[in-house]
Amino acid sequence: MSAGALAGLDEHQLEAATALRGPVAVLAGAGTGKTRVITHRIAHGVDTGAYSPGRVMAVTFTTKAAGEMRGRLRAMGVGGVSARTFHAAALAQLNFFWPTLAGDTAPGIIDNKVRMLAHAADGIGLAPDVATLRDVASEIEWRKVSMLSVDAYAAARPNGVGRLGVDRVIALQHAYEKLKDERRQLDFEDVLLACAGMLEAEPQVAKAVREQYRHFTVDEFQDVSPLQNRLLELWLGDRRDLCVVGDASQTIYSFAGADAAYLLDFPSRYEGARVVRLETNYRSDAPILAVANELMRGRPGALHLSAAAGHDSASAPVPTVTAFEDDRDEARAVAARIAAHIADGADPGHIAVLYRAHAQSAELVAALSDAGIATTVLGGRRFFDMPEVRQAVMELRAASVAPIESGFVDTVRDILRSRGLTDEPPEAGGALRDAWEARAALLRLAQEAPAGTTLRAFADELTARAKAHDEPAMRTVTLATLHAAKGLEWEHVHLVGVAEGLLPISFATTFEQVDEERRLAYVGITRAGRTLSLSWARGVRERQPSRFLREIGNGTLRAGGATARAGAASRRGGSPSGSGRPRGAARAPR
Repeated sequence: MSAGALAGLDEHQLEAATALRGPVAVLAGAGTGKTRVITHRIAHGVDTGAYSPGRVMAVTFTTKAAGEMRGRLRAMGVGGVSARTFHAAALAQLNFFWPTLAGDTAPGIIDNKVRMLAHAADGIGLAPDVATLRDVASEIEWRKVSMLSVDAYAAARPNGVGRLGVDRVIALQHAYEKLKDERRQLDFEDVLLACAGMLEAEPQVAKAVREQYRHFTVDEFQDVSPLQNRLLELWLGDRRDLCVVGDASQTIYSFAGADAAYLLDFPSRYEGARVVRLETNYRSDAPILAVANELMRGRPGALHLSAAAGHDSASAPVPTVTAFEDDRDEARAVAARIAAHIADGADPGHIAVLYRAHAQSAELVAALSDAGIATTVLGGRRFFDMPEVRQAVMELRAASVAPIESGFVDTVRDILRSRGLTDEPPEAGGALRDAWEARAALLRLAQEAPAGTTLRAFADELTARAKAHDEPAMRTVTLATLHAAKGLEWEHVHLVGVAEGLLPISFATTFEQVDEERRLAYVGITRAGRTLSLSWARGVRERQPSRFLREIGNGTLRAGGATARAGAASRRGGSPSGSGRPRGAARAPR
């Protein structure tokens, strides 16, 4: 048993990490260290000789998560493990085997499904608007991951899309598939379908893949679709060396085909499966976990989270719930509270405002900008796609081939200053502040680089991070939808719009849809480490508080409210301290 790979694990994490032979299901609640368990389990398997790194496949749902997993394994001295998304793994297999099977290169991948649909619609005399095309694209994705034919889809979804009746939706889907074939292209879901079809039809391919990969780990298993589960079964064949990790309470993609039953029914589908429960939360203080547990009490597969030592203090603040007259008042009060956090020394990067729908962000961005607080809205431009970041990386690469007269960090600072980085930031809001924050983040990466890092190595690291979508933390307040917040965490979380019609959202009418909204609320609540505030606004439509607030109850929430002083500070565009820039706000790294 390797002490190094198992160091620092608690009793239940250790149980999971030492269960090296499958089938194993790790039911890992929010903040319980599931990524730590996955990587330490793989490292332990390699250290003990149970695994050969090249025969391990760790499957994740995002490129960023795969990159993080590879990075953690490298840090533990384990290289060569294949950590990929389902799509990346399937595409690699298609590209490898297709030339042999078909005598040609694999088809190209569509970069924009909506644009292809627009061309297909034009070809059959339809002219749906962009919103309808997006909805049809989502329907195509759902159909394929559910492994339904177009005809079976028509039976399952007979109501059509928007103003398009089901007959026209079916005609558009047929036209879309025909156009793809003519252009010799695949869409995102076709990659999985084609890979599964190849493994089913070509025994020699299935044998080669199963020889290559012997040990499988799948993260976020509650989010697998029927198609992804089928592909996993084909990778496995008749073997059982599979470890799945997930939390049914965080299933928030049912609308896209995810089915938590694969996680919950794992022990019945894999006889003799070992089940390990991780319920010690290392992220959140006990009062926050009390709210999360109340929300999910009695739900199928719900884990009961308990606070780790150091997070169970009786003095930890109880989460608050506050009602406001309208959305603007709510946004201003949240901005004032955030200004108070920053004035008390909180890093803006440790603060988030979460909401159900992206349309809710505009009022919040304006209120925070008025309060002099810079923000980053998740789902906007990727960090490495920002023009100022691309330009800086190009200049750093160019400088790395010339002799350096000053230190590595000094060179990075000089280049960034030549592009506009100043010691003090511009006013919050607008492109100038966004560019300043991006350059400041690059400088922090340089300052935090390991001793001995060269400019060339730093430039190469930035390029690698860009490819892996591994974006640096910005010292700005994060605004994000609940879906985008999945997998992230902050010290201070403000969950806004907790009202009927917003959370749960108005179109959630069935029990299953409302339950998905409950899980979304749970994800938002469990992102918080130290403080959590919930709020809602009546608005002109006389909204009512969310049913979830009524269900939580039981003294786990206390009434909150913006003080007159904080409200006035927000309205005058300053902080409660009265300074132009709240204490602890952004300053260029030195």
